[in-house]
Amino acid sequence: MPLVSVVMPVYNSAATLGAAVRSVLTQTHSDLELLVTDDQSSDGSMDLLREFAEQDKRVLPKSAPERGGAGRARNLAIERARGDYIAFLDSDDMWLPEKTEKQLAFAAEGDAPLTFTSYFKMDADYDRESTVWVPNGRVIRAREHVDYRAMLVQDHIGALTAMYDRNVLGTRLMPEMRKRQDYALWLSIMRDGADARGLAEPLAVYRAHQAGSLSSNKLSLVQYNWALYREHEHLSVPRATRALAGAVWQSLRNSCI
Repeated sequence: MPLVSVVMPVYNSAATLGAAVRSVLTQTHSDLELLVTDDQSSDGSMDLLREFAEQDKRVLPKSAPERGGAGRARNLAIERARGDYIAFLDSDDMWLPEKTEKQLAFAAEGDAPLTFTSYFKMDADYDRESTVWVPNGRVIRAREHVDYRAMLVQDHIGALTAMYDRNVLGTRLMPEMRKRQDYALWLSIMRDGADARGLAEPLAVYRAHQAGSLSSNKLSLVQYNWALYREHEHLSVPRATRALAGAVWQSLRNSCI
């Protein structure tokens, strides 16, 4: 059975961390390690992680030497990974129990080194402990196939569902960027020739948080996508402009659905 290394960055997540960790530890595919990097939390998150580690040896928490953000925290965890596959889950999201088992089978059947799944988008206060474990929120559908060109226009991969095969792709770290590091990682993998395959079944739960007005979110999209296209993907100005126009249009369209 392949070993799956689950990467989880944590910063002041004590309120949601327990549900996230338990959703990993109760996977039907039990051959996994949970690599958690605490990014200098001040709310007791690390204490909670130590309690989990005492109860289950698969939980491997470590404090970051200094505050570095989610991307750096993920990379510190990836650098410690021993698994055949690298999977990602944030500390306020959750997996359904069969997520890892079904995704591994899907990856093997399709010979796909980068896979992702559909997922449920729930309110921020969704809690596995107090809700029947059959979410009924909006489903974000995974596309069957995504290539580099399609990804430039829209990030089709929910990070909480992504998993890549280290035996095929090697150890891939997230670029050192302030934001959108996960998007940049998927693009770098696809730029090197690997497309992504999506599993239609929703197998994770994303808790949506209000992060500002619609207009401010769109402005942030423009700023960070432009930096991604030009500085990381090294696109020409005309090509970056076309990709950015498509990304803004897709974002506006999705917000109206």
